[in-house]
Amino acid sequence: MGISDTLLGRKTADANPYIDMIEPAAALPGGEVRIQGKSLKPPQLERPEVNFNGVQGSIVIGAEEFIIARVPKAASGQVTIRTNGHVSNPREISIAQPLAENLHPVSNPAVDADGNIFATYSGARGQKVPVAIYKIDTNYTVRPFVTELMNATGLAFDKQGQLYVSSRYDGTVYRVTPAGALSTYAEGMGVATGIAFDREGSLYVGDRTGTIWRIAQDRQIFVFATLEPSVSAYHLAFSPSGTLHVCGPTTASFDAIHTVDNHGTVSVFYRGLGRPQGMAFDAHGNLYVAASLGGRRGIVRITPDKKASLVIAGYNMVGLAFTRTGGVVLATNTPNQNGEIYHLSLAGGLQPLSLI
Repeated sequence: MGISDTLLGRKTADANPYIDMIEPAAALPGGEVRIQGKSLKPPQLERPEVNFNGVQGSIVIGAEEFIIARVPKAASGQVTIRTNGHVSNPREISIAQPLAENLHPVSNPAVDADGNIFATYSGARGQKVPVAIYKIDTNYTVRPFVTELMNATGLAFDKQGQLYVSSRYDGTVYRVTPAGALSTYAEGMGVATGIAFDREGSLYVGDRTGTIWRIAQDRQIFVFATLEPSVSAYHLAFSPSGTLHVCGPTTASFDAIHTVDNHGTVSVFYRGLGRPQGMAFDAHGNLYVAASLGGRRGIVRITPDKKASLVIAGYNMVGLAFTRTGGVVLATNTPNQNGEIYHLSLAGGLQPLSLI
């Protein structure tokens, strides 16, 4: 007499798969999500099938109680798992949709008050590209916006809705008219990268060699803070309370987000991220940063009490910007300068975001 599957603690062949949760509940195509549940792996050697709103995804790791799956190009919708002829219950996921490709953003995109999106083709240091900044209108039509600029890097809007852009080539911050014409706003910023405005209208510029500059409204320039040099760029963001947050990837794998008080004193806000890049706050004080957490890449949310979690899965992300309709614009880049801009609606489990 054989020993039954029940006595061995194994699931029977007709056990229905069940999905408890998907983490994170949002992803770019190619991102990896963890699906947790029960009876997710058939007792035989056959592989389960994971379906993302009608499109089959690939399984990276499969086990009885979890599956790590790579998200395909698909619309947001339901995820199901099929094992041994049985289909699981559905769970929702939000999947980002591409808006523009063949770009080269190196930091956050920017969104104006009308919902137009601005993204850069930055190029290698000293590389002259035909178009430096592209504009993606509300119909998702992509058009050249700024042409005569070397190494467009950081983008930011002031309170009046005027766009500013830094150049890491010449250390200059430029002001851009609605027609795309440039004028010099401030010079001598070293290797100028991330930029951000405070509530009073002063502009802060990250020089990747180790300086945070403050440019007052009368354009007087001050050294505001000094940090460790970055291997790529400084990225800046102000919290709803007005505190400046700064990150800059180093050669370490355990990088930090720093805060800088009004006196220029630097403190560690959170440490434990891999290659943190573009950052943005929601209205509740949660910080979102393109980084890796525990070896998983995407958008990491850090709460005001410093609890971190991966909320959007995806590779090669360098920045993000929130829209006024509760969505998020995501920027990716690759070593061959083939970056993309995505839009993600947040109906699949993420807390809705809003502009500050």
